Amino acid sequence: MIRLIASDIDGTIIGENKSITKKNLKAIEAIKKANIDLTICTGKPYSMVKHFCKELHASYGIFGNGNQIIDLKTGKEIFRKTLSQKEIRLCTSFAKSKQLHLHLYTENEVITPKLLYMDLRNFILKDSIYPNNLEFKIVPNIEQYVKNFNPIVFKLVISSPSNLTSLKNDLDKQTNLTIYRINKSKQYKDMIINKEYEYLDITPSKTNKSEALDVLTKYLQLSSSDVMAIGDNLNDIDMIKNSGIGVAVANAYDDVKKIATYTTVNTVENSGFAEAIYKYISF
Repeated sequence: MIRLIASDIDGTIIGENKSITKKNLKAIEAIKKANIDLTICTGKPYSMVKHFCKELHASYGIFGNGNQIIDLKTGKEIFRKTLSQKEIRLCTSFAKSKQLHLHLYTENEVITPKLLYMDLRNFILKDSIYPNNLEFKIVPNIEQYVKNFNPIVFKLVISSPSNLTSLKNDLDKQTNLTIYRINKSKQYKDMIINKEYEYLDITPSKTNKSEALDVLTKYLQLSSSDVMAIGDNLNDIDMIKNSGIGVAVANAYDDVKKIATYTTVNTVENSGFAEAIYKYISF
């Protein structure tokens, strides 16, 4: 029996049109009535999706790709892991040497020299589907800012219109950081900001949604077989692979579909999330 639904947000519950379908909302209401806990699993910070979590009556939240877990019913923080100052300085130095865009996420801020890629996307979403108190701080020199203020950083993102494979390989050799390379081009183009680009999503060692979900299930005294995980992006692969039922929505990256128990017929815009819920849960 499924006792916990772990779902990504962007591309899974919310489409590029920045809205949630009525069928998805009804499926979420059905989950609530069946006393099945909904866990939001996202790369975004809690401060950005707090309103969204409340609207969907989510019981738990995994944020920053797994570096923070919050019991949303009580407000208790179950887990957190942040980047060291040494790791931040190394990544900012790499980005600067290659003249790449970098921005940082603290608990309540996005720190960036200029809104360009994922930071611009999140800024736009802040004023639409994700009303929140996340502050966007523009600083001329991130390296100097980090040196002067030592911010507590949950994750950082390096972006470029060019391929970042080489940079990821270099960082993998020199660090134990968790790094996802995400391609937002061709069929995966970012329609929110109308740009094609790649980015490296960088978090502390062994930080991912699957590891965080493992922490949460232990906290709840559940097993992985009690969990259904739903997602679309590369950072969802591990949690989909390691859950009792792993679902990829139809618009997911091919690598996600390869490891999923089931791939929906419908995309997020056509209520793929709801399709997965009704396929595996009897109400």
